[in-house]
Amino acid sequence: MSGKVSLSISTAALAAATVFAAVPIASASPSPSPTPAPSPSASAGLGGPGVTDDAPPRTVAEMLTRLQQLYREAEKATEAYNATAAELTRQRAETKRVDSELARARSALALSRVNAGRLAREQYQGQSGLSGYLRLLLARDPQSALDETYLLARAARGRAETLNRLTGGEQRARALATASREALDRQQTLATRQKRQRDMVRSRLQEVEKLLASLSRAQIAALTDLERAGTDKAQRELLASGALGEGTPQGAGGPEGAGGPAGTSVRKAPSRAGQAALEYAVEQIGKPYEWGAVGPDSFDCSGLTSRAWAHAGLAIPRTSQEQWNELPKVSLRELRPGDLVIYFPGATHVAIYLGDGMVIQAPRPGTNVKVSPIAANPLLGAVRPDPEAGAMDPGAYAPPALPPGALDGSDSGYGEEAAPEV
Repeated sequence: MSGKVSLSISTAALAAATVFAAVPIASASPSPSPTPAPSPSASAGLGGPGVTDDAPPRTVAEMLTRLQQLYREAEKATEAYNATAAELTRQRAETKRVDSELARARSALALSRVNAGRLAREQYQGQSGLSGYLRLLLARDPQSALDETYLLARAARGRAETLNRLTGGEQRARALATASREALDRQQTLATRQKRQRDMVRSRLQEVEKLLASLSRAQIAALTDLERAGTDKAQRELLASGALGEGTPQGAGGPEGAGGPAGTSVRKAPSRAGQAALEYAVEQIGKPYEWGAVGPDSFDCSGLTSRAWAHAGLAIPRTSQEQWNELPKVSLRELRPGDLVIYFPGATHVAIYLGDGMVIQAPRPGTNVKVSPIAANPLLGAVRPDPEAGAMDPGAYAPPALPPGALDGSDSGYGEEAAPEV
């Protein structure tokens, strides 16, 4: 089953839809950092108490907090949906396998019953009360009697085997019928869970649409400025801390054109497979985010990373939570291009490390696959799909060339086009 589900949400609204927290990270600790406090000017003239789930947000900071919360809930449900979809696919295959075995067992049982019926008729029609010993004493030709006794014994063994097959077949058919019912029940349970998770995603994105529809262009611009300031601050602090084990580029860090020259950083090289995964990810830049999608025309966050590594010849888990739980972890200081960077306490977002403090990610609905600062979201940690593979010679490694506009677009996933006129 495809993970793609059509949403009744306008493209323009989704293009202005959702935001991640821009959280400053002061160390390489995998625990998330709190969202930076907004500047006083961010909420000037808007006033109001702190945001709650029941009260509508009234300040820019409250709006940002609410949008962050909604998108995190949506992405958490998205990754749960992806995991359930993969499990449902496996369960459907298991149900089909059990049903096939049950059909074969029932066919074998029917044949055993036919043989048992034939055996019963033969015994009824040709049963003899004389034992093999008496046959031997009364026979005119002892050798013929011995031959006949041997044949009778073999026939008796055949009858016993027929009855054993019948008994075993009945037991196996009953066990497989029970397994088939349980497999079908499991499949139905997963399908129900998947629908609930899909509805959760739809609900949260519809809440985002409703909130954004109430904002003016000035409020949208204030949200953009507030989050951009948080992202820049988080990126500067992360790079200055040396947590990535690389030299610190000037400005926000990253490739040339991303806030400063890359020449001052100590470049690391990927493995051969990591290079292939990274090159694939670069080729997808500009393609739209779609929740549940694994390409080739659109991706969600873990759809991009799992597809990139599959292209490199290594199957990795489908969801960000599975990637975090099942793949070997590496420290941020050990990051090399191609590694996966995991975000948020619930491991609900993932990107592929480009190098120089930058990642390639499918941010969220309304955005495209793009290059972003590694600190654009709260870091949880990093994993390496191929820990046994050695890195390439850094001197011989050339990072993939980024297409024009690779850094364009808001990492926060909303823009002025969805806002009403002031």
